[in-house]
Amino acid sequence: MKRRTLAALATLGALLLAGAGLPALAQTKTLKVVAHADVKILDPTFTTAYISRNFGYMVYDTLFAEDASGTPKPQMVDKYTSSKDGKQWSFTLRPGLKFSDGSAVTSADVIASLQRWGARDSLGRAMGTAGAEWKAVDANSFTLTLKEPFGMVLDALAKPSGYPPFILPERLARMPATSPLSEVMGSGPYIFKRDEWVPGNKAVFVRNPNYVARSEPPSGLAGSKKSHFDRVEWLYLPDANSAVAALKRGEVDYIEQLPPDYITPLRTDPNVKIGNGGAYQGFLVFNQLHAPFDNPKVRQALLMAVSQERFTAAMGYPLDMRVTYCATYFICGGPNETDAGADPYRKPDIAKAKKMLADAGYKGEKVVLLVPSDITYLNAEALMAAQTMRSIGMNVDMQTMDWASIGARRAKRDAPEAGGWSMYVTVAGEFDVNSPVTNAYLSAACGTTLPGWPCDKPLDELRSAWIKETVPARRKELLDAFQKRAYEAVPYINAGQYSAAFAARADLKGIDKLWAGMPNVWVLDR
Repeated sequence: MKRRTLAALATLGALLLAGAGLPALAQTKTLKVVAHADVKILDPTFTTAYISRNFGYMVYDTLFAEDASGTPKPQMVDKYTSSKDGKQWSFTLRPGLKFSDGSAVTSADVIASLQRWGARDSLGRAMGTAGAEWKAVDANSFTLTLKEPFGMVLDALAKPSGYPPFILPERLARMPATSPLSEVMGSGPYIFKRDEWVPGNKAVFVRNPNYVARSEPPSGLAGSKKSHFDRVEWLYLPDANSAVAALKRGEVDYIEQLPPDYITPLRTDPNVKIGNGGAYQGFLVFNQLHAPFDNPKVRQALLMAVSQERFTAAMGYPLDMRVTYCATYFICGGPNETDAGADPYRKPDIAKAKKMLADAGYKGEKVVLLVPSDITYLNAEALMAAQTMRSIGMNVDMQTMDWASIGARRAKRDAPEAGGWSMYVTVAGEFDVNSPVTNAYLSAACGTTLPGWPCDKPLDELRSAWIKETVPARRKELLDAFQKRAYEAVPYINAGQYSAAFAARADLKGIDKLWAGMPNVWVLDR
């Protein structure tokens, strides 16, 4: 009997090892993603950092979402109506929507979330200026009343980046927006596994059993977000060699932002697919509360010295993925492209920039430049910024830290010599560049909470006029006037445009559905 028992146990052990005769649910299907940065801020309504935005799309959902053509489509909303004058809107939520704890999503949650979002986002504030008032009809229906027509209601509710209007439980949405939320509770496709979160190493998400998917297939950020994977792991591998080696060995499935130096070599690897990660522009962002960049003449002087071609080349992007010169503050190749106001700055002129800096009254004030240590192309952008500033005689103090630390540091309003900062570098995808209200540093009105705190009243007035105008020809005139003023105020500097790239294992399905650098990993399968 003992021998038969031991034999039976041995047979069972062999079955376990082989995976034979066992229920399929014993297998956990995992997608391993190399994230572009370490996630530290879990509140996507508090920061414009892309890693926090991406986190938001994993766990939250939105009322509307853009499909692959950029058209807003209902997401959490089942049906909606609007009056002919665009001032009265009614919305009904899809039945059965739940947060990840099983509680129902209600109109009260929606309204509180939109009010929190509206206090921080440019489009949300623009709706507020138009007299937006949200009211609950019942648990599943609510209305929007506007005092003035606002032709971008659906665009605002489907805003894909910057501050997407994610829906939170009312109790969280009512908390002050002056500090980031630490609790995470959404109705999106995944649940954040806080117990497995290792900051600086890994963030883990599992399929949300309470997620209610749409019936339409996924398209862009719209449609069903039902995950093909039980588990998604975000791995933070700041060493590019390690990340690429892990991809080639099959230890990870997907690198969200492929370091530029590896694009060309991996194009010939049969086990890897390279995809277009969308159009981006480099940004040199000023702290406009403190000297020297509180003076627009100093900002203009630096703009005169910037060579976009040198910046994008230094960042490492292949020639076929770079735009030699982009004259617009919006995306080159986008619907709002214009060269209005760009002529004085088309060709960098160091001698002229030095004279402009002297005429601006620069007195050698220290420029504290925040330098990312863990994102190669941002590090190169920062080094080029330092070189450019020094070439015209600016006193640069480079302070190196990881990107997550820069995200926290840039929120400080302190003077540079008191632990604050003067400049940081970043990049912005096309969704955060392509209009006066989606471009974060052009849409920021006076009184903004956006790090850098840009303030220019003429820009505010021109932006408001552009939003209200409905005649296309007049709208184009206002857009040109807006950009001309931007070249005078210089809220930030466009350091050049390029196309980013992602890399994925060739056996991963759905790669062609990854959309313009957005984190819609629910389309992936193996």
